[in-house]
Amino acid sequence: MGVSTSPSKKGPEKNGVAVVTVDYPPVNALPVDGWFALADAVRTAGRDPDVHCVVLAAEGRGFNAGVDIKEIQARGQSALVGVNRGCFEAFAAVYECEVPVVAAVQGFCLGGGIGLVGNADVIVASEDATFGLPELDRGALGAATHLARLVPQHLMRALYYTSRTATAAELHAHGSVWRVVPRAELLPAALELAAEIAAKDGELIRLAKSAINGIDPVDVRRSYRFEQGFTYEANVSGVADRVRDTFGKPEVTGEKARKGA
Repeated sequence: MGVSTSPSKKGPEKNGVAVVTVDYPPVNALPVDGWFALADAVRTAGRDPDVHCVVLAAEGRGFNAGVDIKEIQARGQSALVGVNRGCFEAFAAVYECEVPVVAAVQGFCLGGGIGLVGNADVIVASEDATFGLPELDRGALGAATHLARLVPQHLMRALYYTSRTATAAELHAHGSVWRVVPRAELLPAALELAAEIAAKDGELIRLAKSAINGIDPVDVRRSYRFEQGFTYEANVSGVADRVRDTFGKPEVTGEKARKGA
């Protein structure tokens, strides 16, 4: 369990691709330490002069389920501050990685997962992949900055306000997902693309990454930091706790709902 890094090939066949894999069973909802570990792994891989491209992957049935809400409920404000900082560092590490980052996404990609893939350079997804921000259902805010990099503005707002998800096929139609493949072909497809990128000159690909980030119309660090202020406000006001306390509980319907039970 945790975050691991490995070359896609070993020995003399090493092709300049590093694979950073996240594995936090059962659903890859990361604790505070997990976000910092992911940030460190991505930054370290990007600094390696032998690495020309990083693949960000995950074990299990889903790519990422966001933050570990149970940890926040158990630890309170200290966990909230920690996870805010951890997410900020992990998202920034992907965006600022010295080389391109290819995200290989399977199953669910929710909450913090959107922050990761929204800051990646390219996304390859399995046919069963879904993307969304259920933040309003979980007493949280944030990552609209990154969802806006995946879908048009009005669709982003609709998805954010409703907590609905979009499929990999839908994101492919919007141009934010490079390829949609059967699940068994996900990692090979991501590695194939990464190897093509990594075949470029290592110094030139780093210059290209810096140049493209430099012309980005949105400062993702500042934009996400602005969002985090409202996340904190929701928590100190008690709104977040009120919503989080209902997380995982069945909705009250029928006669009980009419009576306010």
